[in-house]
Amino acid sequence: MTIPSHTRWFRSLAVWIVVVGILSSSGCVRRRMTVRTSPPGATISVDNQVIGTSPAATSFVYYGARDIRVEKDGYRTETIRRRLNPPWYEWPVLDFVSETLWPGELRDERIIDVQLVPKTLEPTPNVLERADALRTQSQTGIVTGPR
Repeated sequence: MTIPSHTRWFRSLAVWIVVVGILSSSGCVRRRMTVRTSPPGATISVDNQVIGTSPAATSFVYYGARDIRVEKDGYRTETIRRRLNPPWYEWPVLDFVSETLWPGELRDERIIDVQLVPKTLEPTPNVLERADALRTQSQTGIVTGPR
């Protein structure tokens, strides 16, 4: 018994639809970076873009160096340069498989913890003493560099 040609055509079309459906819905890498501070509530900027108050999270597309700025009243402003290296499945050639052909979702979550240091103010007499010294030096023509 032979299968009619239109039945074979429909079967091959169905197979192609299934294959295209599987390939189009597969392969996904979710990248997320979370910045946590102690104490919480600091304003977080990544690459000069404010992402929110800590703990703050953002997604990212590319790996590499990130400049993270942490600001909170009463604490020293911290600027951190953190390098985000790709995991093994994001290396060249393997990344094609993980981002296109892999049947599920891969997650790459990075957590960056920052300990904030309380801001210390210079005592007023020390500031006034330095100001007087600089004023005297400028009047006598002595040039000094900043400390």
